Amino acid sequence: MIISRTPFRVSFFGGGTDYPVWFREHGGAVLATTINKYCYISCRYLPPFFNHKSRVVWSQIELVQEREEIQHPVVREALGVLGVTEGIELHHQGDLPARTGLGSSSAFTVGVLNALHGLRGVMAGKERLAREAILIEQERLKEHVGCQDQVIAAYGGFNRVDFWGEGQFRTSPIMITWERLNALQDHLMLFFTGLSRTASDIAAEQVSVSPQKARELRVMHQMVDEAINILKSPHGLGDFGKLLDEGWQLKRSLTGRISTPYIDELYERARRGGCTGGKLIGAGGGGFLLLFAPPESQAGVAAALGGLLQVPFRFESVGSHVIFYERPDLPPGRL
Repeated sequence: MIISRTPFRVSFFGGGTDYPVWFREHGGAVLATTINKYCYISCRYLPPFFNHKSRVVWSQIELVQEREEIQHPVVREALGVLGVTEGIELHHQGDLPARTGLGSSSAFTVGVLNALHGLRGVMAGKERLAREAILIEQERLKEHVGCQDQVIAAYGGFNRVDFWGEGQFRTSPIMITWERLNALQDHLMLFFTGLSRTASDIAAEQVSVSPQKARELRVMHQMVDEAINILKSPHGLGDFGKLLDEGWQLKRSLTGRISTPYIDELYERARRGGCTGGKLIGAGGGGFLLLFAPPESQAGVAAALGGLLQVPFRFESVGSHVIFYERPDLPPGRL
Protein backbone atom coordinates (compact mmCIF):
# COMPACT_ATOMS: atom_id res chain seq x y z
CA MET A 1 0.00 0.00 0.00
CA ILE A 2 1.21 3.47 -0.93
CA ILE A 3 -0.37 6.77 0.11
CA SER A 4 0.75 10.02 -1.49
CA ARG A 5 -0.19 13.49 -0.28
CA THR A 6 -0.10 16.39 -2.74
CA PRO A 7 -0.92 20.01 -1.85
CA PHE A 8 -3.29 22.39 -3.56
CA ARG A 9 -1.98 25.82 -4.53
CA VAL A 10 -2.76 29.51 -4.45
CA SER A 11 -1.38 31.56 -7.35
CA PHE A 12 -0.82 35.27 -6.75
CA PHE A 13 0.63 36.67 -9.98
CA GLY A 14 1.59 35.66 -13.50
CA GLY A 15 -1.21 33.21 -14.27
CA GLY A 16 -1.78 33.07 -18.02
CA THR A 17 1.91 33.46 -18.85
CA ASP A 18 2.53 29.78 -18.07
CA TYR A 19 0.87 28.50 -21.25
CA PRO A 20 3.33 27.12 -23.83
CA VAL A 21 1.70 29.12 -26.62
CA TRP A 22 2.81 32.25 -24.75
CA PHE A 23 6.06 31.44 -22.98
CA ARG A 24 7.73 29.76 -25.98
CA GLU A 25 8.14 33.21 -27.50
CA HIS A 26 7.81 35.64 -24.60
CA GLY A 27 8.76 33.72 -21.47
CA GLY A 28 6.51 33.50 -18.44
CA ALA A 29 6.60 33.53 -14.67
CA VAL A 30 4.25 32.96 -11.75
CA LEU A 31 4.36 33.68 -8.03
CA ALA A 32 2.51 30.96 -6.14
CA THR A 33 2.47 28.85 -3.01
CA THR A 34 1.18 25.47 -1.99
CA ILE A 35 -1.19 25.41 0.99
CA ASN A 36 -2.03 22.92 3.72
CA LYS A 37 -5.01 21.45 1.87
CA TYR A 38 -4.30 18.18 0.11
CA CYS A 39 -5.18 15.49 -2.38
CA TYR A 40 -4.58 11.96 -1.04
CA ILE A 41 -4.04 8.97 -3.32
CA SER A 42 -3.86 5.46 -1.89
CA CYS A 43 -2.77 2.67 -4.19
CA ARG A 44 -1.95 -1.03 -4.00
CA TYR A 45 -1.71 -4.04 -6.25
CA LEU A 46 -5.11 -5.71 -6.28
CA PRO A 47 -5.00 -9.41 -5.30
CA PRO A 48 -6.20 -11.67 -8.14
CA PHE A 49 -9.28 -12.98 -6.32
CA PHE A 50 -11.92 -10.67 -7.79
CA ASN A 51 -14.06 -10.61 -10.91
CA HIS A 52 -12.34 -7.36 -11.90
CA LYS A 53 -8.65 -6.68 -12.46
CA SER A 54 -8.57 -3.09 -11.19
CA ARG A 55 -10.68 -0.89 -8.93
CA VAL A 56 -10.55 2.91 -9.17
CA VAL A 57 -12.47 4.99 -6.63
CA TRP A 58 -13.03 8.72 -7.08
CA SER A 59 -16.48 10.36 -7.38
CA GLN A 60 -17.30 7.10 -9.17
CA ILE A 61 -16.38 3.49 -8.47
CA GLU A 62 -14.86 1.76 -11.47
CA LEU A 63 -14.38 -2.01 -11.72
CA VAL A 64 -12.51 -2.86 -14.91
CA GLN A 65 -10.57 -5.62 -16.61
CA GLU A 66 -8.32 -3.50 -18.85
CA ARG A 67 -6.60 -0.14 -18.49
CA GLU A 68 -8.37 1.18 -21.58
CA GLU A 69 -11.73 0.70 -19.85
CA ILE A 70 -10.90 3.15 -17.04
CA GLN A 71 -13.09 6.23 -17.35
CA HIS A 72 -10.93 8.57 -15.29
CA PRO A 73 -8.60 9.97 -17.97
CA VAL A 74 -5.67 10.81 -15.68
CA VAL A 75 -5.59 7.37 -14.05
CA ARG A 76 -5.88 5.65 -17.42
CA GLU A 77 -3.06 7.70 -18.97
CA ALA A 78 -0.80 7.57 -15.91
CA LEU A 79 -0.91 3.78 -15.97
CA GLY A 80 -0.04 3.89 -19.66
CA VAL A 81 2.81 6.38 -19.30
CA LEU A 82 4.40 4.34 -16.50
CA GLY A 83 3.74 1.01 -18.20
CA VAL A 84 1.77 -0.45 -15.29
CA THR A 85 0.07 -3.63 -16.49
CA GLU A 86 -0.77 -5.22 -13.14
CA GLY A 87 -4.17 -4.87 -11.55
CA ILE A 88 -4.38 -2.05 -9.01
CA GLU A 89 -6.74 -0.54 -6.48
CA LEU A 90 -6.60 3.26 -6.32
CA HIS A 91 -8.59 5.61 -4.07
CA HIS A 92 -8.78 9.41 -4.15
CA GLN A 93 -9.68 11.73 -1.28
CA GLY A 94 -9.41 15.51 -1.22
CA ASP A 95 -9.65 18.22 1.42
CA LEU A 96 -11.47 20.60 -0.95
CA PRO A 97 -13.82 20.15 -3.91
CA ALA A 98 -12.55 19.69 -7.44
CA ARG A 99 -12.85 22.32 -10.20
CA THR A 100 -12.48 25.23 -7.78
CA GLY A 101 -9.29 26.90 -9.02
CA LEU A 102 -6.78 25.56 -6.49
CA GLY A 103 -4.92 23.32 -8.90
CA SER A 104 -6.73 20.20 -7.72
CA SER A 105 -6.64 18.52 -11.13
CA SER A 106 -2.86 18.73 -11.38
CA ALA A 107 -2.47 17.82 -7.71
CA PHE A 108 -4.43 14.68 -8.54
CA THR A 109 -2.21 13.93 -11.55
CA VAL A 110 1.02 14.46 -9.60
CA GLY A 111 -0.32 12.46 -6.65
CA VAL A 112 -1.33 9.51 -8.83
CA LEU A 113 2.09 9.47 -10.49
CA ASN A 114 3.87 9.65 -7.14
CA ALA A 115 1.81 6.78 -5.75
CA LEU A 116 2.30 4.60 -8.83
CA HIS A 117 6.04 5.21 -8.86
CA GLY A 118 6.15 4.28 -5.17
CA LEU A 119 4.16 1.13 -5.82
CA ARG A 120 6.92 0.05 -8.20
CA GLY A 121 9.64 0.85 -5.70
CA VAL A 122 10.73 4.11 -7.33
CA MET A 123 11.16 7.41 -5.47
CA ALA A 124 10.37 9.85 -8.27
CA GLY A 125 12.04 13.26 -8.17
CA LYS A 126 10.02 16.44 -8.23
CA GLU A 127 11.08 17.44 -11.74
CA ARG A 128 10.11 14.02 -13.07
CA LEU A 129 6.68 14.22 -11.43
CA ALA A 130 6.07 17.69 -12.84
CA ARG A 131 7.17 16.79 -16.36
CA GLU A 132 5.17 13.56 -16.46
CA ALA A 133 2.08 15.41 -15.22
CA ILE A 134 2.51 18.05 -17.93
CA LEU A 135 2.96 15.28 -20.51
CA ILE A 136 -0.27 13.58 -19.44
CA GLU A 137 -2.41 16.71 -19.25
CA GLN A 138 -1.12 18.63 -22.26
CA GLU A 139 0.01 15.95 -24.71
CA ARG A 140 -1.90 12.78 -23.86
CA LEU A 141 -5.21 14.40 -22.87
CA LYS A 142 -4.89 17.58 -24.97
CA GLU A 143 -6.21 19.75 -22.16
CA HIS A 144 -5.93 23.52 -22.38
CA VAL A 145 -3.85 23.94 -19.24
CA GLY A 146 -0.68 25.78 -18.33
CA CYS A 147 2.41 24.42 -16.63
CA GLN A 148 2.37 26.09 -13.24
CA ASP A 149 -0.01 23.76 -11.41
CA GLN A 150 1.97 20.60 -12.09
CA VAL A 151 5.28 22.19 -11.10
CA ILE A 152 3.92 23.83 -7.97
CA ALA A 153 2.15 20.65 -6.79
CA ALA A 154 5.29 18.58 -7.27
CA TYR A 155 7.78 21.00 -5.70
CA GLY A 156 5.70 22.65 -2.99
CA GLY A 157 6.59 25.85 -1.19
CA PHE A 158 6.31 29.58 -1.88
CA ASN A 159 8.10 30.03 -5.20
CA ARG A 160 8.65 32.03 -8.29
CA VAL A 161 8.49 29.70 -11.29
CA ASP A 162 9.89 30.83 -14.64
CA PHE A 163 8.95 29.21 -17.97
CA TRP A 164 10.60 29.48 -21.37
CA GLY A 165 11.43 27.65 -24.58
CA GLU A 166 10.14 24.14 -25.12
CA GLY A 167 8.85 23.50 -21.63
CA GLN A 168 11.87 24.53 -19.57
CA PHE A 169 11.16 25.81 -16.09
CA ARG A 170 13.01 26.93 -12.98
CA THR A 171 11.71 27.22 -9.41
CA SER A 172 13.13 29.88 -7.10
CA PRO A 173 12.01 29.94 -3.45
CA ILE A 174 10.93 33.29 -2.05
CA MET A 175 13.46 34.02 0.67
CA ILE A 176 11.97 36.35 3.27
CA THR A 177 11.98 36.32 7.06
CA TRP A 178 9.56 34.16 9.01
CA GLU A 179 8.01 37.33 10.42
CA ARG A 180 7.38 38.69 6.93
CA LEU A 181 6.02 35.36 5.69
CA ASN A 182 3.66 35.05 8.65
CA ALA A 183 2.51 38.63 8.19
CA LEU A 184 1.63 37.86 4.57
CA GLN A 185 -0.32 34.77 5.57
CA ASP A 186 -2.14 36.74 8.26
CA HIS A 187 -3.39 39.16 5.60
CA LEU A 188 -4.90 36.46 3.35
CA MET A 189 -8.46 35.14 3.39
CA LEU A 190 -9.97 32.39 1.23
CA PHE A 191 -13.70 32.13 0.50
CA PHE A 192 -15.60 29.55 -1.54
CA THR A 193 -17.95 31.19 -4.02
CA GLY A 194 -20.07 28.05 -4.26
CA LEU A 195 -19.41 27.83 -8.00
CA SER A 196 -17.33 25.17 -9.74
CA ARG A 197 -16.16 25.13 -13.33
CA THR A 198 -13.97 23.27 -15.82
CA ALA A 199 -10.75 25.26 -16.09
CA SER A 200 -9.76 23.78 -19.46
CA ASP A 201 -12.85 25.25 -21.14
CA ILE A 202 -12.16 28.76 -19.83
CA ALA A 203 -8.43 28.47 -20.50
CA ALA A 204 -9.06 27.47 -24.11
CA GLU A 205 -10.61 30.86 -24.77
CA GLN A 206 -7.80 32.63 -22.94
CA VAL A 207 -5.20 30.80 -25.02
CA SER A 208 -6.98 31.72 -28.23
CA VAL A 209 -6.89 35.45 -27.45
CA SER A 210 -3.28 35.52 -26.20
CA PRO A 211 -1.92 37.22 -29.35
CA GLN A 212 -4.46 40.03 -28.95
CA LYS A 213 -3.72 40.39 -25.22
CA ALA A 214 0.07 40.59 -25.42
CA ARG A 215 0.25 43.91 -23.57
CA GLU A 216 -1.83 42.61 -20.67
CA LEU A 217 0.17 39.39 -20.42
CA ARG A 218 3.47 41.29 -20.39
CA VAL A 219 2.22 43.45 -17.53
CA MET A 220 1.02 40.35 -15.65
CA HIS A 221 4.51 38.88 -16.08
CA GLN A 222 6.10 42.07 -14.72
CA MET A 223 3.84 41.96 -11.68
CA VAL A 224 5.71 38.88 -10.45
CA ASP A 225 8.85 41.00 -10.02
CA GLU A 226 6.87 43.85 -8.47
CA ALA A 227 5.27 41.52 -5.93
CA ILE A 228 8.60 39.99 -4.92
CA ASN A 229 10.10 43.46 -4.50
CA ILE A 230 7.22 44.41 -2.20
CA LEU A 231 7.73 41.27 -0.12
CA LYS A 232 11.45 41.94 0.23
CA SER A 233 11.10 45.64 1.02
CA PRO A 234 11.23 46.98 4.61
CA HIS A 235 7.84 48.66 4.19
CA GLY A 236 4.35 47.40 5.01
CA LEU A 237 2.50 44.83 2.93
CA GLY A 238 -0.30 47.13 1.82
CA ASP A 239 1.10 47.47 -1.69
CA PHE A 240 0.86 43.69 -2.15
CA GLY A 241 -2.92 43.92 -1.75
CA LYS A 242 -3.14 46.84 -4.15
CA LEU A 243 -1.10 44.90 -6.70
CA LEU A 244 -3.44 41.93 -6.34
CA ASP A 245 -6.32 44.23 -7.21
CA GLU A 246 -4.49 45.58 -10.27
CA GLY A 247 -3.70 42.04 -11.38
CA TRP A 248 -7.30 40.93 -10.96
CA GLN A 249 -8.65 43.87 -12.99
CA LEU A 250 -6.15 43.04 -15.72
CA LYS A 251 -6.91 39.32 -15.69
CA ARG A 252 -10.68 39.75 -15.82
CA SER A 253 -10.23 41.88 -18.94
CA LEU A 254 -8.66 38.98 -20.87
CA THR A 255 -11.98 37.27 -21.67
CA GLY A 256 -15.60 37.62 -20.68
CA ARG A 257 -15.63 34.21 -18.99
CA ILE A 258 -13.09 34.86 -16.24
CA SER A 259 -15.50 36.74 -14.00
CA THR A 260 -19.28 36.91 -13.66
CA PRO A 261 -21.67 39.56 -12.30
CA TYR A 262 -22.04 37.46 -9.13
CA ILE A 263 -18.28 37.25 -8.60
CA ASP A 264 -17.89 40.98 -9.30
CA GLU A 265 -20.56 41.67 -6.69
CA LEU A 266 -18.79 39.48 -4.12
CA TYR A 267 -15.50 41.23 -4.77
CA GLU A 268 -17.02 44.70 -4.39
CA ARG A 269 -18.74 43.67 -1.16
CA ALA A 270 -15.40 42.42 0.17
CA ARG A 271 -13.75 45.71 -0.81
CA ARG A 272 -16.40 47.69 1.02
CA GLY A 273 -15.89 45.38 4.01
CA GLY A 274 -12.21 46.28 4.26
CA CYS A 275 -10.12 44.18 1.85
CA THR A 276 -7.64 46.09 -0.28
CA GLY A 277 -7.25 43.57 -3.08
CA GLY A 278 -7.82 40.03 -4.18
CA LYS A 279 -8.57 37.76 -7.09
CA LEU A 280 -10.45 34.71 -8.19
CA ILE A 281 -8.04 31.79 -7.92
CA GLY A 282 -7.31 29.78 -11.05
CA ALA A 283 -8.63 30.16 -14.58
CA GLY A 284 -11.81 31.94 -13.47
CA GLY A 285 -15.54 31.40 -13.66
CA GLY A 286 -15.93 30.24 -10.05
CA GLY A 287 -14.11 28.50 -7.27
CA PHE A 288 -12.29 30.35 -4.50
CA LEU A 289 -11.89 34.06 -3.89
CA LEU A 290 -8.54 35.06 -2.39
CA LEU A 291 -8.66 38.35 -0.49
CA PHE A 292 -5.99 40.53 1.09
CA ALA A 293 -7.05 42.41 4.21
CA PRO A 294 -5.35 43.70 7.36
CA PRO A 295 -6.13 41.40 10.30
CA GLU A 296 -8.16 44.13 12.01
CA SER A 297 -10.42 44.42 8.93
CA GLN A 298 -11.07 40.73 8.39
CA ALA A 299 -14.17 40.48 10.56
CA GLY A 300 -15.74 43.20 8.41
CA VAL A 301 -14.78 41.38 5.22
CA ALA A 302 -16.30 38.11 6.46
CA ALA A 303 -19.48 39.92 7.49
CA ALA A 304 -19.71 41.63 4.09
CA LEU A 305 -19.59 38.25 2.36
CA GLY A 306 -22.50 36.93 4.38
CA GLY A 307 -22.79 33.17 4.39
CA LEU A 308 -19.83 32.36 2.15
CA LEU A 309 -17.68 29.57 3.55
CA GLN A 310 -14.26 30.80 4.68
CA VAL A 311 -11.44 28.26 4.51
CA PRO A 312 -8.53 28.89 6.90
CA PHE A 313 -5.17 27.93 5.43
CA ARG A 314 -1.42 28.30 5.80
CA PHE A 315 1.43 27.88 3.36
CA GLU A 316 3.16 24.50 3.08
CA SER A 317 6.65 23.74 1.84
CA VAL A 318 6.95 20.01 1.11
CA GLY A 319 5.04 19.40 -2.12
CA SER A 320 3.92 15.96 -3.22
CA HIS A 321 5.36 13.15 -1.15
CA VAL A 322 4.64 9.61 -0.01
CA ILE A 323 3.31 9.57 3.55
CA PHE A 324 2.83 5.79 3.84
CA TYR A 325 4.81 3.04 2.17
CA GLU A 326 4.40 -0.69 2.72
CA ARG A 327 6.19 -2.87 0.21
CA PRO A 328 4.11 -5.74 -1.24
CA ASP A 329 5.13 -9.09 0.27
CA LEU A 330 5.29 -10.72 -3.17
CA PRO A 331 5.35 -9.45 -6.74
CA PRO A 332 1.91 -8.99 -8.32
CA GLY A 333 0.59 -12.16 -9.91
CA ARG A 334 2.35 -14.32 -7.29
CA LEU A 335 0.25 -13.39 -4.25
